Amino acid sequence: MEDSEKNMEERLAKDKEGLNLTWDLFRKEGKRLGYVAGPMVAATLSMFLINVITMMMVGHLGKLDLSSSAIAISLSAVTGFSLLTGMASALETLCGQAYGAEQYKKLGNQTYSAIFSLIFVAFAVSILWVNMEKLLILMGQDPLIAREAEKFLRWLVPALFASAIFQPLNRYYQTQSLTMPMLISSSVTLSLHIPLCWILVFKSGLRNVGGALAISISNWLNVIFLAFYMKYSSSCAKTRVPISLELFQGVGQFFRLAIPSAVMICLQWWSYECVILLSGLLPNPQLETSVLSICLTTIVTLYAFPYGLSAAVSTRVSNALGAGNPKAARNAVYSVMSIAGTELILVSGALFITRHIFGYTFSNEKQVVHSVSAMAPLICLSVIIDGLQGVLSGVARGCGWQKIGAYVNLAALYICGVPAAAILGFLLHLRGRGLWIGMQIGAILQTVLLSVVTCYTNWEKQASKARERVFEGRSSVENTLVELTCK
Repeated sequence: MEDSEKNMEERLAKDKEGLNLTWDLFRKEGKRLGYVAGPMVAATLSMFLINVITMMMVGHLGKLDLSSSAIAISLSAVTGFSLLTGMASALETLCGQAYGAEQYKKLGNQTYSAIFSLIFVAFAVSILWVNMEKLLILMGQDPLIAREAEKFLRWLVPALFASAIFQPLNRYYQTQSLTMPMLISSSVTLSLHIPLCWILVFKSGLRNVGGALAISISNWLNVIFLAFYMKYSSSCAKTRVPISLELFQGVGQFFRLAIPSAVMICLQWWSYECVILLSGLLPNPQLETSVLSICLTTIVTLYAFPYGLSAAVSTRVSNALGAGNPKAARNAVYSVMSIAGTELILVSGALFITRHIFGYTFSNEKQVVHSVSAMAPLICLSVIIDGLQGVLSGVARGCGWQKIGAYVNLAALYICGVPAAAILGFLLHLRGRGLWIGMQIGAILQTVLLSVVTCYTNWEKQASKARERVFEGRSSVENTLVELTCK
């Protein structure tokens, strides 16, 4: 009897010790995630505010300048910047896993391959931008607005090429957990952008195109800061490689992941643009479009927080899988979902409490503010659902599941979400609320599908695939030598 009691006590002690060990692992993993996520949130908000501040200044010039610039910025996001961002996210897999496998030279070369590839993509997109007036007129847009929008886009072309370099550099730093350079660079760029934009918009005589020029200059300043840090900082010594013909060897592998990556992210990005376009077909389109635009702006702004966690878990998972450590990858996923759930509940709760106030930050019209307040519960739900989906998408990018993510987004958002939005908004006459509910039905399905994929993941198999991807193109002898060196 006494022996059995002793055995029971020993077992309980071991269980307690195991729990403490598990909590210790979660705590340490949470610190690692926070080290990457915190600066990423601030850097993302800083870059987002460049466009917001530009629109605020241009908005004081008049309705034509504001409407044409708003259309131009929206089109630039849909046709250009979202494409480059999506394609560059392939590096979260390639560079992250290479860094985990200690293949530092490959990380540097893969970054150059991505820059080379995206510059060609930017060149193709720029041809579309400089001929946008005709396309907008064909779409039924006012000719005067179309002409001004094309003029804005022409001055925004340099920003497109800056983004083709910035996005790979951004992933270069992110996958090494070097987030402070990005934070410092984006903060300095934002502080310089404010006076620069004011001078170009109000003092130079360029008016709204001065805003486009300010965005282009600010984007290039950010690229220059990051490129100089990469070249001269000791933190980048291991991954800094000279530009050589080896960059062409990685182009094929980059595009194999970049295309599904772009599809995955662009489908998500474009789905909300579809809602805004559909809102223009509703009765009282000015009210409905204004309300949904405010809702979308709120979601995009608050998305910076889960985006930081998404970038962090993508980095941690890709590094762990590249290093052949599936347990660390699994722990990172569990930790980030716990942190994300807590953060999203707090943010959505604060938004709900201020539901009668935050509408005034966008409009002084009582009808608009009242409609935004009525939409607040749906916005709070969107914050939670989109946040969880964003973090799970980070896991997908870290593992290299871009094709799966593309199929999930296509099925959830376009086969389910957009049709549901159209039915609820038009056939059931729920108007803007119906459009938003329909998109949230798609977002919920999207989150559920990504959750199922993540829950049933064989992490050991993912680690094996990561090693194969990192050492792709090597001979079997080289692979064996590298594996022995790593061990």
